[in-house]
Amino acid sequence: MLNKPRLLTPGPTPLPEQIRLVMAQDMIHHRKAAFKHVMAELQERLQMLFGTSQPVMSLACSGTGVMTAAVTNLFAPGEKVIVVDGGKFGERWAKIAKGHGLEIVTLSVAWGTAVTTAEVEAALDAHPDARGLFVQNSETSTGVLHPVRELAAITRTRDLLFVVDGISSVGISPCPMDAWGIDCLVTGSQKGLMLPPGLGLIALSERAWNKAETVPPACFYFNLLSERANVQKNQTLFTTPVSLIIGLNESLKMFMDAGLETVYRKQWALTMLARTAVKEMGLELLAPDHFTWGLTSVRLPEGVDGGKLLEIAADRFGVIMAGGQDHLKGRAVRIGHMGWVDWADLAAGLHALAESFRACGGYIGSRDYLEKGLQAYHEALLTYDGTV
Repeated sequence: MLNKPRLLTPGPTPLPEQIRLVMAQDMIHHRKAAFKHVMAELQERLQMLFGTSQPVMSLACSGTGVMTAAVTNLFAPGEKVIVVDGGKFGERWAKIAKGHGLEIVTLSVAWGTAVTTAEVEAALDAHPDARGLFVQNSETSTGVLHPVRELAAITRTRDLLFVVDGISSVGISPCPMDAWGIDCLVTGSQKGLMLPPGLGLIALSERAWNKAETVPPACFYFNLLSERANVQKNQTLFTTPVSLIIGLNESLKMFMDAGLETVYRKQWALTMLARTAVKEMGLELLAPDHFTWGLTSVRLPEGVDGGKLLEIAADRFGVIMAGGQDHLKGRAVRIGHMGWVDWADLAAGLHALAESFRACGGYIGSRDYLEKGLQAYHEALLTYDGTV
C-alpha cells in the first residue's frame, strides 16, 4: 500500500504500540489479586485525570452507556431536568432522559454555537424546580466547547446537579471536576484515552452521591452505588473487559509520565495547527468561536460532496476522517487530532483535506496553509497558559 493509514476521526483514535502490547498479554482473572493490583493503580490515576477525590468507575459499555448510568442513577422518573441541545449528543441526553421518564426542558442552540451563561441562567430561573442540568463539554458532532467552568459556577449555588459529557474532552482539554464544581463527569475509552471502544468512565461529586442514595434503583446493570462499593475493594460490579482495563492503566501511566499540562499543551497546539491551516485554505470553520480541542469541524461550500471528499482522502492518501451528522451529512468534515496523534499525522491529514477538496471541484486559497499552520502550532506550544 502506498500510504500507511492514518485514523483522524473523533473516535476511535490510533492506539500507541505500548498499549496494544500490554493488552496482548495473557489473560488474568478479574476477581484475583493480579487484577486487584491493576485496579488499585488505575483508581489513583483516574482520580488525577478527572481531578476528583471521589471514586471513578469503569463500566463495560460505550459512552452512551455511562450517559445512561448518569441519568438513571441520579434522577427519579418524573423529575424535571434541563438539557442543552446544540448537536447530536445534546440530543442524546434528551433521548436518554425521556426514556427514563424525566420531564425535559430543552435549551436549544444552533449547531456550531456554544450555549451562553445568560441563556442557562434564564432557563434555571424559569424552572426553579429543575433538578439537573445536562451539557456536553465538547459537542463531538460540531466541535463546540461549551463554557462548562462558567456553568458550574452557576449551578454550585443552586439545588440541582450539573452533569457533563466529557467523552471527547477528558484527556484532551482541562475539565477538573472538583475545582470547577462538576457533579457528574463521563467519558469513553476510544478518544483522548487512546484505547479501543468498550469502556465508559464516570465519577460523581459528594452531593451527587447523596442524591444517588435517594433514587430508587432503575437498572440492574448500571448500579453506581454497587459499583462504588466494588471500587473500594479494587473490583468491578460485573465481569469487566480485563484487557481494556490493563490498557487504560498503561494509557494513564503515559499521561502521568508526561504530565497532564504537557498533554493539554500538545492538544491545544494541534488545534491551532488545524484551525489555522483550514482558514488559510479559505474554508469555513463550523465552530468559529467556542471550539473543541482535539476536533476541528469544517463546513463545506455548496457543490462539494463531503462523502466523495472523504472517499478520496481515504483512497488516495490513506487518511480516514469523519463526516457531518444529521443535516450536516455531506456538508461538513470532522478532523480528529486527539489522543495518539502528532503534528506530522495532522499535517498529512490537512494535506489530504486540501487535495481531496480540490479534486471535488473546490478552490484552495493559499498554497502555504501548512507552513502557516505549523507556525501557529509552534507558537501555541510556547504560549499555552493552561486555560480553556
